[in-house]
Amino acid sequence: MSIDLQQVINSRIAVSLVSFLGRVIPPGIGYPACDVIADWIVKRRDSKVMEAVRVNQWVVCGANLEKEGLDKVVCETFRNNAHNLYDLYHYIHNPEATQRIISLNPVARGLVQRPEFGDRGLVIVGLHLSNFDLVLQSICRHGFKIVVLTIPDPQGGRRVEYEMRRRTGMNLVPASVSALRQAVKHLERGGMVLTGMDRPVPNPKYCPRFFGRAATLPIHSIYLASKARVPVVIMAAIQQADRKYHVMASEPIEMENYSDNATGNLRNAEKVLRRAEDFIRLAPQQWNMFLPVWPDMLEKVPG
Repeated sequence: MSIDLQQVINSRIAVSLVSFLGRVIPPGIGYPACDVIADWIVKRRDSKVMEAVRVNQWVVCGANLEKEGLDKVVCETFRNNAHNLYDLYHYIHNPEATQRIISLNPVARGLVQRPEFGDRGLVIVGLHLSNFDLVLQSICRHGFKIVVLTIPDPQGGRRVEYEMRRRTGMNLVPASVSALRQAVKHLERGGMVLTGMDRPVPNPKYCPRFFGRAATLPIHSIYLASKARVPVVIMAAIQQADRKYHVMASEPIEMENYSDNATGNLRNAEKVLRRAEDFIRLAPQQWNMFLPVWPDMLEKVPG
């Protein structure tokens, strides 16, 4: 019987073990150990998580890599993610040390220092780039007031992560129809709501173009922004050569009005996703997306 690698990685036992090891193992041992584990995962070529990373990296790198080149970037992607997880659990319990490895650009700093309620609400789209989880927990611990929409009813390792984020003071709200209504009201009062846009969903109503191809991505962020008549801001983190996580935010992206709601949702989603592409292109192997964003492309990926 084959092992579901993604189920193992996301299990409560695995996440709890990684959390413990991240706290007790020094970086000189932790990073090499991360590389060994990442390389072991990469060898499991028939796993769903490997298929997902291969198709995602193939598309964001231009859909022109041959097998050897794709193997290299996939290995780098898994190593980067393993290092991110180590840093998350190694630093998250030490707020002062965490602050030393995080650097905010001026736009991001202004966003973080903004009061809970401003003149206009903001929908913030967080990308799964680098160690955004560590960044978000750190800035929320230091007073960033924002409603964070999360996946509903997290289980296993996701529940462990959920509880860890909640302890940092993050205002977590599992996504639902009721939660979306409350989010719109919060935005109309001038508040901020953070959600994702680059994590695929099954059987989406719309498939906006992302990196030139129809993608199975959610657009609830566009619904929220359009309904509340507020702009979208993209926020992301990238680790640079100084080993710091540099946090960036886009300028506000205004939603355009269309006579047809379906057309408006799709066009505004693609407008935001084009800006998201710019962030991901800065460090494509730091894009931690382990579900296939373009499942229809799986058979075209080399190797």
